[in-house]
Amino acid sequence: MTTSKARITAIGSYVPEKRLTNHDLEKLVDTNDEWIVQRTGIKERRIALATEFTSDISVKAVENLRERFKKSLDDVDMIIACTMTPDFKTPSVSALVQAKLGIKNTGAIDLNAACSGFAYGLHIANGLITAGLNKKVLVIGAETFSKILDYSDRSTCILFGDGGGAVLVEFDEKNPSFIEAHMGTNGEQAHNLYCTDLSHQMFGNELEVNGFVNQNGREVYKWAVNTVPKGVTALLEKAGYETKKVDWFVPHSANLRIIESICSRTGLSLEQTIYSLEYYGNTSAASIPLSLDKGLQEGKLKFNDTVLLYGFGGGLTHAGMLIKWSI
Repeated sequence: MTTSKARITAIGSYVPEKRLTNHDLEKLVDTNDEWIVQRTGIKERRIALATEFTSDISVKAVENLRERFKKSLDDVDMIIACTMTPDFKTPSVSALVQAKLGIKNTGAIDLNAACSGFAYGLHIANGLITAGLNKKVLVIGAETFSKILDYSDRSTCILFGDGGGAVLVEFDEKNPSFIEAHMGTNGEQAHNLYCTDLSHQMFGNELEVNGFVNQNGREVYKWAVNTVPKGVTALLEKAGYETKKVDWFVPHSANLRIIESICSRTGLSLEQTIYSLEYYGNTSAASIPLSLDKGLQEGKLKFNDTVLLYGFGGGLTHAGMLIKWSI
């Protein structure tokens, strides 16, 4: 089992005020509320203002954490911002967060593993603290996906929304949160989900050079419903756990039909699954922290519950973590 001396001690979240409902989307593309709900489970999503960026959302999520849990951030010694929609190529979102929060002595890195990002961020935070390299790490998952969406493409614009969540991970060798981790990559399928930047070819595949998210939904769906159940099984086997020992399942909130398929293939029930897609849409790296905070605020997550997190998406990457809920 994974060695851990790290504990999740606080959580916060933030979503923009603007709502984009399925009925709003009916005015933009050839779609309707019934079609979207039936295929995705999404009813609405939040959209950032034109002047609101990923660093702004990140700061508000961290401020929410600080206010609710009365945590000092002065001694945070690493900030990990998990996102694929940074404000700039450089400076990093994490550096902007450091400046806006006035944290004086900290490292700052951005991590791009798309929808798997937050799970990877937690894994790295646990490793840094357990290795004795850091003592107090902010892990943020935040996105402004609305800024890279083509709102004439109904296959993508109905799915994504904006938002962010953050957790504080601190040194605690007596009551660690982290039990086990499992991750993997299928880069040979990368062309099925991409956002162009400097290149326009991938493994001989011509890419749309439009700066927007492009997704082959059918292929990503097939990959997810086959890969994630195998990953969940591998994660539980590594930890020596059975599904009945899992209290809550928190997958990436991509699509309710994907989540239902994963549950049916793993023996995890939808009733023990916490997701945030219904009113926030697919928020990529933000979806798992948003779901966790939703579960906490709804009174579902209890101290010492066993929680299985699993992210999956662009790359194509996937990452799962088994943790003890320690807030």
